[in-house]
Amino acid sequence: MNSETGTTSTLKQLKIDRGNGSPGKKKKIGRWLILAGVIVATAGLILKPGKNEVQATSVITTYPSQQYAQLTASGYVVAQTRAAVASKATGRLVQLNVREGSQVKKGDLLAQLDASDIVAAKMQAQASVRQAEAGVAQANVELINAEVELKRSLGLQNQGFISAQAIDTAKNRVAVAKAAYQSARMGVGVAQSVLKVQQVNQDYTEIRAPFDGVVLVKNANVGDIITPFSNAAGSQGAVVTMADMSTLEVEADVSESNLAKAQIGQPVEITLDALPDNRFRGSIVSIVPTVDRAKATVMTKIRFEKLDPRILPEMSAKVTILSKTITDADQKSILALNPKAIIERDGIKQVFRINDDKLELLPVSTGRKIGDNLEVTGNIKSGDKLVLSPSEKLKAGAQVVIGK
Repeated sequence: MNSETGTTSTLKQLKIDRGNGSPGKKKKIGRWLILAGVIVATAGLILKPGKNEVQATSVITTYPSQQYAQLTASGYVVAQTRAAVASKATGRLVQLNVREGSQVKKGDLLAQLDASDIVAAKMQAQASVRQAEAGVAQANVELINAEVELKRSLGLQNQGFISAQAIDTAKNRVAVAKAAYQSARMGVGVAQSVLKVQQVNQDYTEIRAPFDGVVLVKNANVGDIITPFSNAAGSQGAVVTMADMSTLEVEADVSESNLAKAQIGQPVEITLDALPDNRFRGSIVSIVPTVDRAKATVMTKIRFEKLDPRILPEMSAKVTILSKTITDADQKSILALNPKAIIERDGIKQVFRINDDKLELLPVSTGRKIGDNLEVTGNIKSGDKLVLSPSEKLKAGAQVVIGK
């Protein structure tokens, strides 16, 4: 029993007292912990290799033509010959021969309206023409008979067999026959005019292409009611919208403050957002003689030197007005960089490329100056990060960090 009591007493003495610790002891322990943390952090910094902070620039893709740029403007591709093709007649659309993208020639039948009533009226007009022509033939026979009768009567009068009154009657008959003949001929003209009107009405129901082009939009479908002015509810005006793709031009807004740099005939380089890898040559063909008051710009029309089938109306475009005509070589992409990234050591031009925070020293060759950049060739590619204005202390293999 004594042994157990002694053991219990010993265990009680070893129990940690959490509530009765001295404040002084706690402060000392806290200081030691802070000091230990500082020592560990300092040791980590001493053991960790240092990194040089550098400024970086990128290798870019540019074009020699940019060295001739005077000003840039934005705009859209627009077809100068464009039409919303409609009908002058009102009727139900019964036939549609095209769809979006259809190539059509001038005069091709695009669509047909219901013309059953006009066809009936046309047939009636044709019958009237034939009836009038028959009347002319009959009047002509009567005129011939009257003239023969007059001639016979004059012969009998010379022989003294008939009176002067009979001669007068024969002459009057000839005059009446002539008048009837002229009236019949005029009747034919009237009937033919009515027939022509019905033919024109029928032509109005046939919607034909006004020029060679491509259908851009199909505005109506078979069964729709087509009206000339599309005022009625549920009716359509234009059946299709088409454009002549050979008349595509760029309409760009040039700031009025820069208008002096743009002249008719001046060369232009065109880039399209839809075809970013292609650059097209063109020239200014007209400058609209008015200023947009709201935007303080002047519309400038630019014609493509050579059209591409991929160019479509309403594509957004960027135009660069140039100081001189460019060549195919001027439109081939090249690499360029900030000249401050180049250093010369031992007579060799070199650049430091940043690769996974380490430096690579690469030889390069320089060429033309393109704006603020310099043409360069070598074992580099577009997008590579280079050290800007490297110091003499930098060496290949050094670790760096890009500064902000």
